[in-house]
Amino acid sequence: MVHITHLPNRAVLAISGTDRVSFLQGLVSNDVTLAAPGRAVFAALLSPQGKWLADFFLFADGDRLLLEGDAAQLPALATKLRRFKLRADVAITDTNLAVFAAWGAPVAAPVGAIMAPDPRLAQAGVRILAPTGLPASATPADYDVHRLSLGLPDGSRDLIADKTILLEAGFDELNGISWTKGCYMGQELTARTRYRGLIKRRLVPVTGVAGLPPPGTPIVDGAGRDVGDMRSAAGTLGLASLRIDALAANLSSAGAALSVHMPSWLRLPAKDAPHPTP
Repeated sequence: MVHITHLPNRAVLAISGTDRVSFLQGLVSNDVTLAAPGRAVFAALLSPQGKWLADFFLFADGDRLLLEGDAAQLPALATKLRRFKLRADVAITDTNLAVFAAWGAPVAAPVGAIMAPDPRLAQAGVRILAPTGLPASATPADYDVHRLSLGLPDGSRDLIADKTILLEAGFDELNGISWTKGCYMGQELTARTRYRGLIKRRLVPVTGVAGLPPPGTPIVDGAGRDVGDMRSAAGTLGLASLRIDALAANLSSAGAALSVHMPSWLRLPAKDAPHPTP
């Protein structure tokens, strides 16, 4: 069965001009040249220190690129991008395109819409940009449960600006980083973190027996040590930022027990892979 819903917390910018690809190529974490009809690119903008500022999907649409991201972040993101364009032939404008997600079964591209598979995971479904409403068979809350079940972060709901490192949030496994395209803002720290194995935390799915506590609530291990904090959640399913060395510990948050569920796509060094707690 196909599930399709409007994502009201997402919006779209258009980036046009002859320098649009080279302009973004020097700024974002992934290879912008890979964006093509029917193929989107997942990427992030980082601070010069290599910390997450925003993430988004890039779609090719004729003589422009479409940047789909967190609607609350887009005005500030557009302002920041304009500061970098200098003399580049680039224009950054708003669009009237609405964002939809579809999953569960194949779906045909609606007339007049732009559609591509979610580049992070095949199970995530497809992203659709359309100028008008599409018939919905699911709700944004349904999609939230779907993406949490896959362990997919949702921008500023799960990541912290000027603090989160991409490899902590799975951007490597989720096809959000190019290791071959060359320099971009924040690239040096991102590469150093990978090659030196400096990751100490990961964003992972967790479940509880009751509704999970709000974002930012500390998570402790069996000895009462602070080992992480909650991020977004829906009912008993959520994401948490946890120390890797605590993934197999007895965990709780606000007095409620938590269980970690490692998604199949997430890779850890063998020495850090969690084992069932006795």
